Amino acid sequence: MRRPRTGQCHQRRTGPASLPGGAGVPSFEWDVTPGTTTRRMPLAAPWIAVVGPGRADAREAAWAEEAGAAVAEAGAVLVCGGLGGVMESACRGARSRGGTTVGLLPGSDRADANGWVVVAIPTGLGEARNALIVRAADAVVAIGGAWGTLSEIALALKAGKPVIGLETWELGRGGVPVEGVIRAHDAASAVRDAVARVNRH
Repeated sequence: MRRPRTGQCHQRRTGPASLPGGAGVPSFEWDVTPGTTTRRMPLAAPWIAVVGPGRADAREAAWAEEAGAAVAEAGAVLVCGGLGGVMESACRGARSRGGTTVGLLPGSDRADANGWVVVAIPTGLGEARNALIVRAADAVVAIGGAWGTLSEIALALKAGKPVIGLETWELGRGGVPVEGVIRAHDAASAVRDAVARVNRH
């Protein structure tokens, strides 16, 4: 990226022009120059990962969009795998509320990110990038999901991160349920619980 002559460094990434129903999506811009008034990345805010299938059904997509909106409304940063399905719906929901979205991509091309990702980070790690998503987040909201989501749940629990689940994996050992995933009844309450647990610690 070419540095402007003023010494300021700007990055802007925008999603599609509007949401279904006509709601506008605000552009995002941050400035790393000290003393500027341009919006900055909220580094001190909680980072909440929303994880789930890359091919979501209609109900999972609706939950993910609601979760993303709730993350933004809570003043938190949404982090995800940056692709489609639950990831895209969550990013769309967050951007509809002016939130910040971070996508940790499995491939090496930023252009692979869905159009609602503000900060696209190509890792080139394939599914191994799931560990980075979990490590970047302070808490995880898991919506539905297949094997990739299960790996993120396991990695989060091993790292001591709270995992709030909505219609996601049931954990057990030898036929006996194992505590770990905290159940939620809807997407908004899942995010509220995640943010509250982060703030308590």
